[in-house]
Amino acid sequence: MIQFYSTNGRAPDVTLREALLTGQAPDKGLYMPREIPRVPREEIVAFRDKSYPEIAHAVLRRYTEGLIPDDELRRLCAECYDFEVPLERVHGNNWLMRLDRGPTASFKDFGARMMARMMRHFLAEEGGELVILTATSGDTGSAVAHAFHNVERISMVVLFPVKEVSARQRKQMTTLGGNVRVIGIDGKFDDCQALVKQAFADPELGRIRFSSANSINIGRLLPQSVYYFYAWARLQAGDAEAVFSVPSGNFGDMCGGMLARRMGLPVSRFVIATNENDEFPKFLAEERYRKVEPSRVCISNAMNVGHPSNLPRLVALYGGQMDETGAVSRPPDFAAMRRDIYALAVDDEATRRAIVETWREHKAMLEPHGAVGWAGLERYLKESDQVTRWLGGQVEGTTALGHSPLCISIETAHPAKFPEEITRLLGIEPALPPALADLDAREEQYDNGPNEYGWFRSRLQELFR
Repeated sequence: MIQFYSTNGRAPDVTLREALLTGQAPDKGLYMPREIPRVPREEIVAFRDKSYPEIAHAVLRRYTEGLIPDDELRRLCAECYDFEVPLERVHGNNWLMRLDRGPTASFKDFGARMMARMMRHFLAEEGGELVILTATSGDTGSAVAHAFHNVERISMVVLFPVKEVSARQRKQMTTLGGNVRVIGIDGKFDDCQALVKQAFADPELGRIRFSSANSINIGRLLPQSVYYFYAWARLQAGDAEAVFSVPSGNFGDMCGGMLARRMGLPVSRFVIATNENDEFPKFLAEERYRKVEPSRVCISNAMNVGHPSNLPRLVALYGGQMDETGAVSRPPDFAAMRRDIYALAVDDEATRRAIVETWREHKAMLEPHGAVGWAGLERYLKESDQVTRWLGGQVEGTTALGHSPLCISIETAHPAKFPEEITRLLGIEPALPPALADLDAREEQYDNGPNEYGWFRSRLQELFR
């Protein structure tokens, strides 16, 4: 049975059950698997003929062995992943993976739905109740709210920056009711996240059993590793390694990809594209970490994160240690990180240009977050081509565009979630997917609150007397 350790190194190892139901380690660190199981290359190649639920079962069973019966895990995967995962060729061997066909039209459906069902399974075994407390910069809140809506034994509280989410993102959270309570905070996403972390560590709230459903919970990251396997298996060309471009805010998505790579997935490089919150590209280049405070407001709003919660996990994968505040007590292997990662920041002008040019030239519609990832991939390919030409041919780590490896950029949300921006840029209003069809007519209900921990604590005490 795989054990999970805290990135802060001051908490005992736990099983997946404890890591999932606790969320954050008691020393405020993040749980990571002590051993990362390997998937043999021949098995990954054989994924080509399997459905998405079958691939999810094959990957996740390596973490759930001894905790969830195999037949039950297979049933949970089929229940979770009952929607399409389209792979769309844009040009050459460069593809979009559209993770926008789930119930909230966001990639976060993939992790949230499986995490909710695993928690339900464990709570049914042991009894008791749980309060899921999470912060969102956009899509996390709606995905986890839908995933946990009316799940027995679980209540949910979602915090969001009231001025920084789109109307449709907000309504996906605030129209559910039932066991889902939503609070708009007069602040930034980082403020919401800080309030959540403070509540977890508050002894005055100790009688409430909290867990988290955003990407600080390892239960979100493990399922997110699956779609990297799926994309490579569907598009594989022999033994070619892939380049994945991942638009990144809180870094949960890219950590899922990193886990897939450590499990054996053939990945040559990750393009990690942030918006103007460029703390990570600077960290990788300068080997000094500085938060962006306050975080910068960009049209890719779910990525407006000035201090990614999951960065300590990435640092840990490369032998370093970073605590929840961003303090680095042991530096990671920066040389190895730079070999594996091409990091860059994409501003709003370049994001809008990617949306316009990709539609005009290839009739592929991007939303702002996916556009950051696509702009990052295009810049990476351009630089790789220039370096190759300068060196006079094929060199390790760079490949000319004419012989590009398999490249997959992640499209994280449906364009219809950002209709104002898309319509203004393209003159076309994106068609609503079924998940959003009647959203505008639903009645909302949520609290508004200040960015003050005392107020938030009192509200939690009122809700859970």
